[in-house]
Amino acid sequence: MNVDRYFLLNKPMNMVSQFVSTHKVQLLSDIDFNFPEGTHAIGRLDQMSEGLLLLTTNKKVTKLLFQGIRPHVRTYLVQVKNKVSQDTLKQLRSGVKISASNATTYTTAPCTVDIIDPPVNLWDNGIILHENQQSDWLRIELTEGKFHQVRKMVATVHHRCIRLVRWSIEDLTVESIAPGEVQEVNEEYFFKALNL
Repeated sequence: MNVDRYFLLNKPMNMVSQFVSTHKVQLLSDIDFNFPEGTHAIGRLDQMSEGLLLLTTNKKVTKLLFQGIRPHVRTYLVQVKNKVSQDTLKQLRSGVKISASNATTYTTAPCTVDIIDPPVNLWDNGIILHENQQSDWLRIELTEGKFHQVRKMVATVHHRCIRLVRWSIEDLTVESIAPGEVQEVNEEYFFKALNL
C-alpha cells in the first residue's frame, strides 16, 4: 500500500509551480529533491512570487483545502512601491474590484491588511531598489486567491507590487525554510496545521 507524502517548498522567484512545461522556464523538477511519482502542487504561485508552495501525492488535498466548507487563511508579505495611506488600507480591507476571467471583474472579500516593518528574517532575492525609491511592506491575510489576486489588489489602489511572498497557509510557514529548500512533514502534522 502506497503512503501519501507531504512537502513544504519555499518556491524561489523566477520558477513556475509545475514539474513540466512546453516553455523554457525554471520548473519544480529543477529543485535538488527526489519527489516521488505523482507529486503535484496544491494551488499555485506565479513565476515572480516567492514563498510557501505545498506539494503532495494525495489527490484529495486540493479539493479539501480550496473547496472545503471552512475557508483557510493565507498570509502574504508584500512590498509595494511608494508609501501606503490609511485610506488605501481601508479600501484593501473592505474589498476592491479586480479583473477576472472573460473580461469580467471580481470584488475581493474583506481581508486583513496592515503595514509592517521590513522583514529582517526574509531571504535576499536580488531585488535592489533605487536609493530614493520609497516602499512599504504589507501583511495581507485572506481566505481566497483568485486571478493573481494580491498583485491585482495592490495595483487597483495604485501601488506596484515589488515583491510578493506567501509566508503561510494556516499554521504551515516558510519561516525556517530557505529558498529552493523542501521540508517533508508527516500526514498528521500536515492536516492538523492546515485545519483540515
